Amino acid sequence: MFRQVMGPLLIANPMVCLQHFIPVLTRNILNVSYKNVPACFKLGGMSTFCTKRINKKGVPIRKDFKSNEFVIKENPAFPKSVFAAGNARRTSALLKRRADISDLGEQSDYRNRDRKRDYPIPDRPLTVSEWKRLKEDSKNPRSFETQIMGAFLKSSAEVDTAKSLLAYVAIDTGTVSYELLLLYLAFCVHGGHWAEMFDVYDIMKSRFRTLDTGAYSLLIKGFSKTGRWEEALVFLENIKGIKASPRNYSDIIAGAVQHGNMATAWTLYNQLLERGITPNQDTWKYLFEGGISDHENDDKLLSILEHMRDSQIYPEESLAHNIWKWFECRPDQKWTGSISTVNPSGVCESCQSMLESIHLTKEDYADLKDSIMKNVIEGKDVFNKTTPEELESFKHFVSQQPPFDVVIDGLNVAYSQGKGNQSNTLLAVVSKLHQQGLSILVLGRKHMLKDYKSYHMRKIQQKAHCFFTEDISEDDPFLLYAALHSGSHCTFVSRDLMRDHKACLSSGRTRRLFFKWQRGHQLVLRAFLPGEKVYFQEIQSYDTIAQTSGDSWHIPFDQEGTERSTYEVPQKWLCLTRSN
Repeated sequence: MFRQVMGPLLIANPMVCLQHFIPVLTRNILNVSYKNVPACFKLGGMSTFCTKRINKKGVPIRKDFKSNEFVIKENPAFPKSVFAAGNARRTSALLKRRADISDLGEQSDYRNRDRKRDYPIPDRPLTVSEWKRLKEDSKNPRSFETQIMGAFLKSSAEVDTAKSLLAYVAIDTGTVSYELLLLYLAFCVHGGHWAEMFDVYDIMKSRFRTLDTGAYSLLIKGFSKTGRWEEALVFLENIKGIKASPRNYSDIIAGAVQHGNMATAWTLYNQLLERGITPNQDTWKYLFEGGISDHENDDKLLSILEHMRDSQIYPEESLAHNIWKWFECRPDQKWTGSISTVNPSGVCESCQSMLESIHLTKEDYADLKDSIMKNVIEGKDVFNKTTPEELESFKHFVSQQPPFDVVIDGLNVAYSQGKGNQSNTLLAVVSKLHQQGLSILVLGRKHMLKDYKSYHMRKIQQKAHCFFTEDISEDDPFLLYAALHSGSHCTFVSRDLMRDHKACLSSGRTRRLFFKWQRGHQLVLRAFLPGEKVYFQEIQSYDTIAQTSGDSWHIPFDQEGTERSTYEVPQKWLCLTRSN
């Protein structure tokens, strides 16, 4: 006898009789004949332990709304911008692992168990004796059943094969553990085996007084896709006191939309917002899908678009698709949609409309400047990056100069083209900007004065104002102070994406303002050919955000298959225009 722990649930007596599995456990289990096995565990035409097939057509499953019109050709507007979606080299394996284990209801963590196995995974239902031999040959018999079921879940095995394993365990031990039942439930849900899902739910309900959140999340996900979707509302009530996830709400909203109950879908959405839960994009996708045929909540759908704008949220391609279809189906409004890009001047290539400027208003600029000064320049850890004396010296230096047109992160620019040519690279950038008649500030460190070529450094000091910090100081706070102090016209040159400083800002609004200011003011050295030219990436002139002019909407969206980091922006737009 053993004790099995699964999540917060402790099974005190795992040897409780499984009423729905084996009605008679007092017999010699090694001599049980197949005729004693309940019908719900028999395979049609096969002599092993499996559930019979019922309702071969199954319960109707929601089909995603697809269209051949939504085809995107690759032609990014700014293919080499550091802010263009897809340019970041991301550790996708780590992110995928985090996503897989974050929500058992959405994607069971058991699917990602990749333990080394010393036995083959069956591709057909096995008899009790065959399972017994396979277990005896295993080097880890204690976890044999859970490893096998986890492998079934990962490989999408046949349901009859999985059920033959449960039948073997029930006959061999007289019970089936909570963990194994939970794995089997996940297998049924992710595989769309609805009849079997209902069976295992009945078994778990009869054996255990309560289930854990993982089980309820799986049941919500599965039941929401069937004709019994309303039962998922009961499961949701059972986990509200713990913490219902955005995925839980999304699954039930999908079920309500699919079955034409938009009132319940919107009630759940309002409940989600009242509980302070951030909806995921699937929730919005289902609501827009339901809005294609039900226009009673059009104002609420428009408010979702306004929320995307205010929060700088970029819809996924599937959501953008549903938004497109919803606009074109709105009664008495002649909306037309298309996929577009925006040229460097900020003009939509589809409708020729000018998009909103990237530059901040005076009020927004003042708010951002104040927040940067408080949280970055005068923040708690600023003196980990400099000293009070050095910071005050720099502030005095800036106050004695006219406003700068451009501030250069000298060390960052010098190393942008690799080692061995640092001072020449920095001089070339300074010379390029000096030729344009700009007032330049170069921020560097004192070691540059002795380590770099003296001829180059003299030339730099002749063409630009220079301030050299101690070698242990970080120059980013100095750069931000000088640029913001000089005014909204001032740009800066660096490849540093300033993510740490953005994270220091106190609110989501100021972080979005910082990102907007950064994209409109940061020059990045793209290429330098010694003796020839210096090339900068072009600064974006328009704001990448959902925007409307009344008779048009322009919504940037994430293309399927394109990985975008938090400091990148999409390159494709949904252009929607209304004709009078």
